[in-house]
Amino acid sequence: MAKAKKVKVRTGKRYRPGRADDHYDAIVVGSGIGGLTNAALLSLLGKKVCVLEQHYTAGGYTHAYEREGFEWDVGVHYIGEVHKPSTMKRMFDVISEGRLKWAPMDEVYDKIILKDKEFHFVAGRENFINELSKHFPEDRQMITDYVQLIRKISSETPKFFAGQAMPKWMSKCYNLIRPFLVSKEFFKNTREVLEGMTQNQELISVLTGQWGNYGQTPRDASFLMHALIAKHYLAGGAYPVGGAADIARTIIPTIQKSGGEVFTYADVEEIIVENNVAKGVRMADGSEIFADTVFTNAGFMNTIEKLLPEASKKKHNVESWKKNLYRSSAHLGIYAGFNGTSEELGLSNANLWIYPDGDHEKNLDAYRKDPNAEFPLVYISFPSSKDPDWENRFPGKSTVEIVTPAQMEWFEKWDGTEWQQRGEDYEAFKKDLSDRLMEKLFERHPQLRDKLVYSELSTPLSTNWYQKNSGGEMLALDHFVERFKESCLHPQMPIKNLYLTGSDAMTAGVGGALMGGVMSTMCLLGLKNGKQVMALFKNYQEPKQEAKPEDGTKTEAA
Repeated sequence: MAKAKKVKVRTGKRYRPGRADDHYDAIVVGSGIGGLTNAALLSLLGKKVCVLEQHYTAGGYTHAYEREGFEWDVGVHYIGEVHKPSTMKRMFDVISEGRLKWAPMDEVYDKIILKDKEFHFVAGRENFINELSKHFPEDRQMITDYVQLIRKISSETPKFFAGQAMPKWMSKCYNLIRPFLVSKEFFKNTREVLEGMTQNQELISVLTGQWGNYGQTPRDASFLMHALIAKHYLAGGAYPVGGAADIARTIIPTIQKSGGEVFTYADVEEIIVENNVAKGVRMADGSEIFADTVFTNAGFMNTIEKLLPEASKKKHNVESWKKNLYRSSAHLGIYAGFNGTSEELGLSNANLWIYPDGDHEKNLDAYRKDPNAEFPLVYISFPSSKDPDWENRFPGKSTVEIVTPAQMEWFEKWDGTEWQQRGEDYEAFKKDLSDRLMEKLFERHPQLRDKLVYSELSTPLSTNWYQKNSGGEMLALDHFVERFKESCLHPQMPIKNLYLTGSDAMTAGVGGALMGGVMSTMCLLGLKNGKQVMALFKNYQEPKQEAKPEDGTKTEAA
């Protein structure tokens, strides 16, 4: 067996009092991709930025963790539009200075399974249309129109979100005319739009078969959110070479080049506000760090409920901000490790979306009322099959991840208790859920049953612990149509020099959070200087690859 190449999964520098400077140009609370984007862009513009992460590793939902000789990502199951020339790839290239590499998935990137029927999403616009038309020949024109529509929505999205890069007063004015600048579908839910195109409910169920990526069924999710996700993956999916931890690992040097740092175990207790101006942060250990600007990448709800001082909450009546905002669904996650390579185990890298049938809303409603009901969705990912560097790091092993929705209410009686100390009833509940999820995997891949080495179930309590959430939410805020009308989700918060970033400033997912970081950085810099961010993307040139010696030996750079 080949010797494993040891790669450090944990990223960032451990925080201790005195390790951070007293003052920075900017502080970012939370090291998810939105916050890392803020810090990297500002660093490239010469600013010294301090990123504070309460977890033991940086990256937020892009981090990875290792246990029992295996490694899993916790949120980067696949990303679109980064394995080909695109705006998103260029953004990642800029903030990582070309260090972050991507591996494309196979042509079939998602398999939608409705009971005993299987439908493939194939990379490429025409391939996608042709494959689905085999199952729905009479609806070929609708499928073609659908693809054109999601592309149209994607192309108009910069107009829809343009206000996020403007000063807040200007954004409010802009959003009054926004309905006249974009298509009417931006202001409708997914089912409403699709049923306006076809009455074939099975086809609608297939087209919305990725709803787990944004956590809401077609009845509830805005069509904007659905269209962005569907278009995002239309050309297929990709995975970071070296695993999810490479995202933070490749961005951190960009932050450090202007004197900044990314600290872990850095628990922020409160944002320091004086005379309605954000001055810095107070740490859980009582120490204080100051900055000209503070970005919060801790999530909107966490920010207004946990990080703002009581005086600021009262002054701005933050409770009223939550009127049309809701935490996204909680989830259960299985992390399983197996003996054998992907090839030996017969695993592809396509994701599986398994449904009891096509009635997404009915199944989810029943499950929310009773955890013993059939799972409304089981998502299965094969991260070790997606990473071409996996075999170098973990030879002879494979990993699988399984995700399904959950309700925080099911776990509330154990909230506040410690891991492995929650009692027999909790462990029995977890085992039942875990066994049922593993059976879904074995139904599709029975050859894995005897190869299982390790499995672990995470619950909403795990999410609350590692993300410091309160409701076990997986994707921050839900994406109802009304969410995108709320002015409180603008990056510029009513406290001067305090900015909201990440997915809550835009949309869910790694791509949405990345864009949240871009837009909030532009908002900070203002209309005139915000062009400097666009210049970073426009002027970026990929680093030249150093030629290999003729004898085939590796160069120093390699």
